[in-house]
Amino acid sequence: MFDKEYFNSEEFRELLSNYEESVAAGQPAFLDADDFVDIADYYNMQGETERANDTVDYALSLYPSATLLNVFKARRALERYDFDDARRYLSAIDDHDSPDYHYLKAEVLIAENRLDEADEYLRQYSLSVPADEHDDFIKDVINLYVDYDASEKAYQWVLRAHDDTSDDFMELMGRTLFGLGKYQDSQRVFNELIDRHPFSTVYWNALASAQFMDEDYPGAVTSSEYAIAIDPSDSEGLMTKACSLFRMGNFEQAADYFARYIKAVPDGDITYALLHQGVCMVNLNRSADALPLLQQALAVSAPDSELLPQIHEEMAFCYGALRKPDEAMAALDNTESLECDHVQTMVIRGHILLENGLPERAEHYFKQAMRQSNHDPSVIVRIIVSLYDNHLVKASYFMFKKLFSSSASSQLTDGFAYMALCCHDLGYADEFLHYLQVAVERNPQEAHQVLAPLFPDSMPVSEYVAFTKEMFRKYRQ
Repeated sequence: MFDKEYFNSEEFRELLSNYEESVAAGQPAFLDADDFVDIADYYNMQGETERANDTVDYALSLYPSATLLNVFKARRALERYDFDDARRYLSAIDDHDSPDYHYLKAEVLIAENRLDEADEYLRQYSLSVPADEHDDFIKDVINLYVDYDASEKAYQWVLRAHDDTSDDFMELMGRTLFGLGKYQDSQRVFNELIDRHPFSTVYWNALASAQFMDEDYPGAVTSSEYAIAIDPSDSEGLMTKACSLFRMGNFEQAADYFARYIKAVPDGDITYALLHQGVCMVNLNRSADALPLLQQALAVSAPDSELLPQIHEEMAFCYGALRKPDEAMAALDNTESLECDHVQTMVIRGHILLENGLPERAEHYFKQAMRQSNHDPSVIVRIIVSLYDNHLVKASYFMFKKLFSSSASSQLTDGFAYMALCCHDLGYADEFLHYLQVAVERNPQEAHQVLAPLFPDSMPVSEYVAFTKEMFRKYRQ
């Protein structure tokens, strides 16, 4: 974890300024090895990975066997899964008594997914750790496992701690619980830390993340707002608030916060933020505004970015809404060489062609999607939803009836809210109530997403059925 407090200190600012002045003047910078590592960590935190690597490479020319410099380079090697390079840097370390040497040796094993070997190595090393350093050792081990999402191993070491109530330990425990999916327990830990340190953006952001994962989006918005109030340029708080607003369907505000995040990280990776700012515009029926954002996301994305398929798909939706079906198909052509759900792409092609009054071409892709998926019920649901979105309500209703009467329907969780909506639009009250009940039981998230406009604002999904029954009772009296 980066020490933001130190990076904001006058001492570090002076160190950084002296170093950068030396570099700018082409003069050698003579600093301690640890100071070089601090500067590289700062650059990394700022997203300036190239400057960080240049700093450490230069420092290694002065201190080739320095522990922390080689640890830095080894960890960069681990990030690109170059285990041989990582071991080369490990072997360059002269000080085998250094705890950092032992942690790195264990980290290489963890990165290689040899968790039991790493654990055994750390247990053996723990026997040589002085008693007065044992608590710090345990925290370092927990931190190591947390960094690699090995939360179960981390939790085993959490249980080894002896009545440690320090901030560092509590934070690691909160992150471990988060990694285990125990989001409410994680929230309790970070709330306690916030009581101790109410102006910590780190703790407010950690609480917001746990609330977000627990699907408490209003809570996540509130917590991220505290982080932003403390530091208006806090990128993590801005991103969490943007994503939470997005999940709540507040696309106007979400777009604003994605934009604020982009301004806060001028040298960072902004692909995700640009993509989702564009998606907000799509959801606001502002395809003409969305397209430049998506084009920018495509321009700044890495060649191997996992977001590329979604960027091309969202661009296709924009072209479709702008009545440019050929451009939409060309955008989807770009996904053919990418790793993605190609059946889903066929459904999208069909949807866009149907939207643009080309039903025969749409039918071709819908049939192809069904064939290639071996008539997967979830694919059929997506096709029926496309028909509904294109105002073919009666056709959607009959296709849902056929699907839900098949044996495959017993495993389905999707589509029932859309069937309830079809029944509502067609005036089939009893069937609406039936499918509403099924939707609420099997997929409350879809029920809220699809049916919320039919109910009072802020009404919980759990109350939809009772509210509907009461409305029917009053109507029929």
